Amino acid sequence: MNIKELYQLYLSHPCITTDSRNCPEGSIFLALKGASFNGNQFAVQALEQGCAYAIVDEPDITESLKNKEGIDNNRLILVDDCLQTFKDLAREYRRHFNIPVIGITGTNGKTTTKELIRSVLAECYSVMATEGNFNNDVGVPKTLFRLSDDHDIAVVEMGASHPGDIKTLVETAEPNCGLITNVGRAHLQGFGSFEGVCKTKGELYDFLVSHNCPIFVNRDNEHLMQMMKERGDAPDVYYYGQSDSPDILIRGEVISCAPFLKFRWREQDADAGYTSEWFTVQTHLIGAYNLDNMLAAITIGYVNNIPFEQINHALENYVPTNNRSQLTETEKNHLIVDAYNANPTSMKAAIDNFRMMEVSPKMAILGMMGELGDVSQEEHQKIIALLEEAHFDEVWLVGAEFQKAVSHQSSLNVQHLTSNIRVFDNVDEVKAAIAQKQPQGRYILIKGSNSTRLYELPPLL
Repeated sequence: MNIKELYQLYLSHPCITTDSRNCPEGSIFLALKGASFNGNQFAVQALEQGCAYAIVDEPDITESLKNKEGIDNNRLILVDDCLQTFKDLAREYRRHFNIPVIGITGTNGKTTTKELIRSVLAECYSVMATEGNFNNDVGVPKTLFRLSDDHDIAVVEMGASHPGDIKTLVETAEPNCGLITNVGRAHLQGFGSFEGVCKTKGELYDFLVSHNCPIFVNRDNEHLMQMMKERGDAPDVYYYGQSDSPDILIRGEVISCAPFLKFRWREQDADAGYTSEWFTVQTHLIGAYNLDNMLAAITIGYVNNIPFEQINHALENYVPTNNRSQLTETEKNHLIVDAYNANPTSMKAAIDNFRMMEVSPKMAILGMMGELGDVSQEEHQKIIALLEEAHFDEVWLVGAEFQKAVSHQSSLNVQHLTSNIRVFDNVDEVKAAIAQKQPQGRYILIKGSNSTRLYELPPLL
């Protein structure tokens, strides 16, 4: 079958499952592969459990059907590559929805920005947005298949860790507008260099420019501006930012972070000589770095005709629940939890913001940053140097990469390290230290790559 024929089959059986443990009657099983599993091996089981068809990409699977009573061999569909078929089917499905599809990628802030955009647009529209971490070449197709005729607009998050990842995802989702939150030194082991990060993230710009689609750009981000410049003229570019550049559509300023971000914003049109009144927004997000994410959501809301008052209502009422820029008050401490991911850019932003917060005493529990390749030691040393300048009351560092950085940092003040900075091999050692020391009455920043499992600490603090 070609993709058109497969799509017609899907319309007759509009449910695709990739899990042989979840086979609704009449659904289509699609045999994906991973590092530790091969869906082809479960295709027959899926048919026996109720699937109408199974799509596989290993020819010898058909042999296993010959002796199976009650299973029609025609219910097994052989394709060259199941994952590519999944993406092609999702793209075919997406093309039947004539609605705005907003594509979002970036090194930091893409999930928070996606949630803010969802909240703003939901004031006036029915919005379908990426759930959880479904932002890769399996998650994006699954997200697209959640579209229904009830939706007015879609917000699709796209992640990347290797060159070409975003190109693959935009060719699946086919966004008709979008933004890159920022670019930073993350996943360098996969990208090879910072230039590799920019090139891959820029594949969203490539797609939007080539299809004459609107782009939302942070005017103050020199890397994004350079990336736009390299791609020539774009048909519609909407700028947002904190500077007084005349071509900025939505401008914002931080008012305070004590501890939640409070900011103000306004619309401006230099050509028309028009500037709106300032609107003040008190958020439930930690971090001045979230202002850019807020301004992105405001700009997209503005372009999609969301009234100012409803934009502000959405931002003021957004409460994070995903371990990103989240403040949790326990009986013992105030926890600033950002434990989903970490890279040099986001780690520096979190430390700088915590440093500016007018609270005390301050304690930081930081997990190592993963996938940095050859620059890992250097980047962890930079974080340690930044922490020494910050003079927090106490710092706990977690993971092998911080251990290596400490042992090789010849300029480190050993006495200062032993009195103020502790290094742990893993989160279990941290748990033991918490049980022994029982910190109380503190503001505690918790940040690290997901692999360090620092998200297990809040219930103990």
